[in-house]
Amino acid sequence: MKTAIILAGGKGTRLSKLRNDIPKPMMPILGKPILQYQVELLKKHGFEKVWFIVNHLYEHIESHFGHGENFGIDIEYYVEPAPLGTVGGVKALQSKLDQPFLVLYGDVLMDMDLSRLIAFHESKGADATLVVHPNDHPYDSDLLDVNDEDKVTAFYAKPHPEGLRYRNLVNAAAYVFNPVVFDYLTEGVKADFGKDIFPSLHQHLDVYAYNTPEYLKDMGTPDRLHKVEEALRSGKVAARNLNQLQKCVFLDRDGVINIDTDLIHRPEDFELYPYAADSIKRLNKMGFLVVVVTNQSVIARGLCTLEELGNIHKKMETELGADGAFVEAIYFCPHHPHGGFEGEIKEYKVQCECRKPSPGMLLQAQKRYNIDLGQSYLIGDSPRDIEAGANAKVTTIRVKTGHGMKPHTTIPNHYVDTLVEAVKIIEENE
Repeated sequence: MKTAIILAGGKGTRLSKLRNDIPKPMMPILGKPILQYQVELLKKHGFEKVWFIVNHLYEHIESHFGHGENFGIDIEYYVEPAPLGTVGGVKALQSKLDQPFLVLYGDVLMDMDLSRLIAFHESKGADATLVVHPNDHPYDSDLLDVNDEDKVTAFYAKPHPEGLRYRNLVNAAAYVFNPVVFDYLTEGVKADFGKDIFPSLHQHLDVYAYNTPEYLKDMGTPDRLHKVEEALRSGKVAARNLNQLQKCVFLDRDGVINIDTDLIHRPEDFELYPYAADSIKRLNKMGFLVVVVTNQSVIARGLCTLEELGNIHKKMETELGADGAFVEAIYFCPHHPHGGFEGEIKEYKVQCECRKPSPGMLLQAQKRYNIDLGQSYLIGDSPRDIEAGANAKVTTIRVKTGHGMKPHTTIPNHYVDTLVEAVKIIEENE
């Protein structure tokens, strides 16, 4: 992939109190326009050409970048006669683009491993790939749902219908498109990708979601701008790039995050501990990836379907998100090795590599997110949790909730009352 489009026509009304003499994408962050961070990132990952879609005060952009002579990349401009949302300018470039291309928003600071994104798009044979991530305010964000293969099955533009339970998979405003997408864009019509295109695009094309913990934040308000500046200054932005090793806290589910009522198989039986969201939020703020790893033999036992388990997890993510907490991913093992249960699903009655105490789920996450296991933790309530953590060579913390009071010879690195105290230990070690 050699070509990218950057949507750089925004006025930046909310930022005008800081600067009203330049377009929003030229707002400086630590002395450099946000657009320049994007151009340098594209150059780093081998892109050869960038189209700027511009309008408001675009002369400032053209004056700074020219045609890319000083940036090692070819830059061209499309000046919108009138603003046509996020779609109009992209559609106008149809005749210029006969290969897959990347679309970025000019007010988003990011540090992504774009090569991973492109490899994902190509491996899936996708027509379109949307970058997604969890965030601390999913209730006012565009959200997606996906299947086990990361294929988009639903898109929920904000505002959401009342009572919606959702995956915390937020549209992060970065897209890879094949030219076939142009067939679903209308020339000369004002439209927005999130509101007008994505809710139905997955019904016609193969649309996939690339879930990443990497840093992508828009700076559309003064408060957000200051937060982005601080993240850049502190090194948080660069640290999240998946070229860098990530630190992670693996959480068992039942008995750690929620009250364990034994073989939970209905959303109405799932109840978070009152401290769960705040504890996870503290881990989020420390820069840890938070990944749930849970044995769910309810599938093998025939007590619920994969869809029903997904609804339980949607309830969990919705309730965590309402309190500003999120998990990066949920890994579950549906298997159970012992047969003889009424209603059991025989295809899941197998020995596997994912059921704890095997470390399979932790190792899957390690591969996907480039996790440094030596800097990571597992918090669980059962001996099999602790054994899985030890087998993966992470620091183990056992809590006394759930099955945590049952005696066992497996010795964790730490033994505490609840998830609250477990997080305190991690804070003290940081």
